[in-house]
Amino acid sequence: MIAGVKPAFAARPGVILDQAAAELFERTFREGMDLIDEVTAYLDGIGRLECRRMSRGAAADYAAESMRLTTRLMKVAAWLMMQRSVREGVTSPEAAADPRYRLGDPTSPRLSPQVPATLAFLSRRADRLHDRVSRMDRQMYVEIEVAANPVASQLERLRFAFAS
Repeated sequence: MIAGVKPAFAARPGVILDQAAAELFERTFREGMDLIDEVTAYLDGIGRLECRRMSRGAAADYAAESMRLTTRLMKVAAWLMMQRSVREGVTSPEAAADPRYRLGDPTSPRLSPQVPATLAFLSRRADRLHDRVSRMDRQMYVEIEVAANPVASQLERLRFAFAS
C-alpha cells in the first residue's frame, strides 16, 4: 500500500445487477441457505451427542470448529442477502460496496483431526462455498486506491491533539 493512499471499493452497478440476477447466484444462494439448515440440524442434533462423548480437548476443538463454521456461514448468508437486496432494488449497488457489507478474507486454520467426520465434511463444504462467494464478490466489486485528503487528515490530527 502506498503512503497516503487507502483502499476503497467501487461498485460496478451493471456487473453487480447482472451477477445478482444470474442463475449461478440463485443456485449459490439456495446452496448457502440449505447448508445453514444442514449445519444447524447437525449441531443441534447428532453433533451435540457426539460432543458429549468426546474428551475435553476434542470437545474444545469441536467447539472452536463449530464457531468458525457458523461464523463463516453467517458472513456468507449476510453477503448473499445483501446481493439479493440489490437485485430486488431495495439496496443500491453503491451501498452494497461499503466495506462493512463485504465478505472479508477467509481464515482457515487447519482442521483438528479430533473433530467428527461430519463436522469436518460440513466445514470443507462451507469453505468451498465461501471461496465461490469470494470470487463472485471480487467480480462484482473492485478495490481501488483513494488518495487521502491531506487537509482533512491534518484537521483530524489537530482535533485529536486538542481533545480534552
